[in-house]
Amino acid sequence: MADEQMAVDRSGAPGDGTSDEAAGGASGGMDGALGGPEAEVPGEVLSAPVGTPTGVLPARPLDAIDRDILRLLQTDGRASVRSVAERVHVSRANAYARINRLIDDGVIRGFSARVNHERAGHGASAYITLKIVQNSWRTVREQLKTLPGATHIALVSGDFDVLLLVHTPDNRTLRELVLTRLQAIPEVLSTRTLLVFEETDLNTDPRG
Repeated sequence: MADEQMAVDRSGAPGDGTSDEAAGGASGGMDGALGGPEAEVPGEVLSAPVGTPTGVLPARPLDAIDRDILRLLQTDGRASVRSVAERVHVSRANAYARINRLIDDGVIRGFSARVNHERAGHGASAYITLKIVQNSWRTVREQLKTLPGATHIALVSGDFDVLLLVHTPDNRTLRELVLTRLQAIPEVLSTRTLLVFEETDLNTDPRG
């Protein structure tokens, strides 16, 4: 299974399993409210930012305290402002201001839960590489975002153009996604599927 590759054949038939050369070719809130430290209520949860800046202004450099805060929040997105302040050795007001600045600058894009996909019913995971028609990245990206189980999409350099991470209930569903859903995207020239046997989340130790 580790070397299994699924093919996208423009005629609609699966390939022979040796290649996909078919058409010629990422954590919850904290107590307190966003209004400022004086509005903070113990136990109240910050909601995830609705939107983030798109990089109109140059990014401000991060110092060591900012990076410590990011590591803590990646490990425990539900950590309170008070807890973060104590662990990075700054005042609660300072920690609160820094977190809000990181949100406003788009460094923190939101808060979410880390999911054990297998226990959540996703028994099959795979990285899928795609070769696509030149200059079709934006079109392909919008279509990949609608795929069930897609969790990460990246435009990359090298032998292929796009790297896609998906989680599906089983291998049959994964096969259908690759051979049917991806094949239906006209700009996708070929794919290669790499099954994930085990994965490790590196954002689990704030000392890392």
